[in-house]
Amino acid sequence: MPRPTKRSALRTLAKPRLAKLVEQFAIEISPRSAGAKLIDALARARKLSLAELLDQLSRDELKQICRAHLLDDSGQAKAPILARILAAAEPTPASAAKQPKPLAPAKPVIAKPPLMPTVSPTPAPVADPQPRQFKSFSEIAGFIWSVADLLRGDFKAHEYGQVILPFTVLRRLDMILAPTREAVWKADKQYADKPETTRHRMLLRASGGVGFYNVSQFDFERLTAPGPHADNFIAYINGFSNNVRDILEHFRFTDQIERLDKNDLLLLVAQKFAGVDLHPDQVSNAGMGSIFEELIRKFAEQSNETAGEHFTPREVIRFMVELLYVEDEQQLGTPQVIRTLYDPACGTGGMLSVAEEHLLERNPDAQLRVYGQELNPESYAICRADMLIKGDDAEHIKLGNSFSEDGHAKLQVDYLLSNPPFGVDWTKAADAVRAEHESLGERGRFGPGLPRKNDGSLLFLLHMLSKMKPPEQGGSRLAIVFNGSPLFTGAAESGESEIRRHLLEHDLLEAIVALPDQMFFNTGINTYIWVVTNRKPAARRGKVQLINGVNYFQKMRKSLGDKRKELGPQHIEQLTGLFRAFEDGPDVKIFANEDFGFRRITVERPLQLDFQASPERLARLEDERAWQGLASSKKKDKAAARAEIASGKALQAQIRAVLGGLDAAQVFMDRRSFVAAVKAQAKANGLVIAPAVMKAILSALSEHNDAAQVCRDKKGEIEADTNLRDYENVPLTEDIEAYMAREVLPHVPDAWVDHGKTKVGYEIPFTRHFYEYVPPRALGVIEAEILALEDEIRGMLDGVLS
Repeated sequence: MPRPTKRSALRTLAKPRLAKLVEQFAIEISPRSAGAKLIDALARARKLSLAELLDQLSRDELKQICRAHLLDDSGQAKAPILARILAAAEPTPASAAKQPKPLAPAKPVIAKPPLMPTVSPTPAPVADPQPRQFKSFSEIAGFIWSVADLLRGDFKAHEYGQVILPFTVLRRLDMILAPTREAVWKADKQYADKPETTRHRMLLRASGGVGFYNVSQFDFERLTAPGPHADNFIAYINGFSNNVRDILEHFRFTDQIERLDKNDLLLLVAQKFAGVDLHPDQVSNAGMGSIFEELIRKFAEQSNETAGEHFTPREVIRFMVELLYVEDEQQLGTPQVIRTLYDPACGTGGMLSVAEEHLLERNPDAQLRVYGQELNPESYAICRADMLIKGDDAEHIKLGNSFSEDGHAKLQVDYLLSNPPFGVDWTKAADAVRAEHESLGERGRFGPGLPRKNDGSLLFLLHMLSKMKPPEQGGSRLAIVFNGSPLFTGAAESGESEIRRHLLEHDLLEAIVALPDQMFFNTGINTYIWVVTNRKPAARRGKVQLINGVNYFQKMRKSLGDKRKELGPQHIEQLTGLFRAFEDGPDVKIFANEDFGFRRITVERPLQLDFQASPERLARLEDERAWQGLASSKKKDKAAARAEIASGKALQAQIRAVLGGLDAAQVFMDRRSFVAAVKAQAKANGLVIAPAVMKAILSALSEHNDAAQVCRDKKGEIEADTNLRDYENVPLTEDIEAYMAREVLPHVPDAWVDHGKTKVGYEIPFTRHFYEYVPPRALGVIEAEILALEDEIRGMLDGVLS
């Protein structure tokens, strides 16, 4: 039984309570300090004894201390509970064996029962000491997912992953810690009364340098032994170091344990996981990544979520990494080389892991420091667990929206890699993004422009550009996966066009590679890898390489969701070779940056109208808004409104009489002549027509007529006919007047360009550049096929009727 000490009692208290005790006993430390420092200061304070500390605590807090030290916590009175703790605090041989405690738990420690309870109502089965062996990662994933059979009925289908994913992480961590478990328990006893920082450091050393530990005397075999399983699991979780508890908290794992226990499922699920060997000797880190990806895909299918938001096919990542590293092969082969990489939508960390593995394959002495941010809590937790297991710094992985909560605000790296969700809506971050765009402009991340809210793909690209090192510091390279939308969405001077303009005018876009369709788990659409850099080689400056890789694939033997194709090693090598060669060919086109720019010109034609007061045209006057407004009223007083409406109708009748006085057969070919005739007729009737009503009359009684006189404004300028207005996209490399003379004026000689409305835009019509015309089949061939089909059908009918 663990002996209560002042330090162990303080560890059961939450930080706000510790801060109040610091103020109450005037301890020389800021109440805002970290919880571990508050515990250490209070434990060292000579003026505060254990008895004085306990006397200040409530009954519930004392009961909490009892449970943490495996003492009886029964009773309603405070005094007997306090006496029970003080009695247990006396050093006796029986109390020398100490139950390990969690490191500064984020919430009160739940009772840790004895390691092997001597009494149990019913003997619980013990886990198989020899975990089952599997032939493939998919087989392991299938076995783990079979836990869903146990959950069915008590959990909804979309909730299966909330149990299965954290248990998978926990089992992996449990097996990693197995070889050093005894050493950690010994170290926990030895350094129990040392400052928290010292204790933490020594426990990490005892764990063999894996970066985390567990001080509870539980593992999966003991967790499935007879006993209060929920309490044991909670004690096990609280025994982990802070970095692991952060991971499990984002899975909301404690809630799942309580729910499993309530439905008598906790032991069954734990036994299931105890039966699978996830030790690194059996399952590599890459293998665990594949298992997690398969589990998440199944989870997403059950949840009707988008699996592709969480991970990217491994062979696609390898190809992207090849494109990043291909121009740096010499530098990356240098002994002890250190590089950095960032993914703003890192999901479960697949891209980070593959990039690291790929670099180590090239150079075992190299080091890649990876950084990431993820919005989904479960994916974030898996990514941090993966980093922890591999010995990487898990603190480099941040939780939150990369747009509004940049977890790496000042970070600049050598490489950037990402597959952001296709068509992601960024409305939730809109206020923060717009504020930065308007206040910081080009000094911020989003200065070049903002895309439409229903597709934030290009926002991820802008965010990544802000993480690139300046060229004078070596620059950076970036690879990102998009669907087709960022290539051409948005008119000239729209947010999307302005972002493309920024990339091309600053010579940042190096290449775009079209991938085959059906490459991703959640969509069969065509996708593209954009390669962006601020350190282009001399031969590539001012140019963009387009690579058509749609035919470089092999069919999968078994589909995974929408994924039916994959890149084989030979395809990655071939496509990388095309990139490296940088030569035009059937699947490669090289363009100058300005080839993707255009000027959107407004082509106007003169307004030419004839006018006639015919019955048909007069009838159209009733549809004009200004005319209808004459016989309406906005007055609230009903009598006044009726009077105003009546007056308006009388005015309408007078105007009809004026227009009826004109010759219905006469067609006016000049607007000024018609206006003069209307005004003269109105004057003869003692009437003045308001400008708005005159405009309605002109609109209703006019029609386009190429033989009519051109309409001019008060300054004598030709008026444009908005119904005949047209737009043309003129390449930046071509003169506008030359374009007009060749493409427009031969067809409409009276057209002109309104240069005040000209806009500059950029788009990348990838498909157009690789389009190959296929002539339709000859009519004779089609006719022959139809006749053959008719003969075949006729034969089948004869067989049925005979």
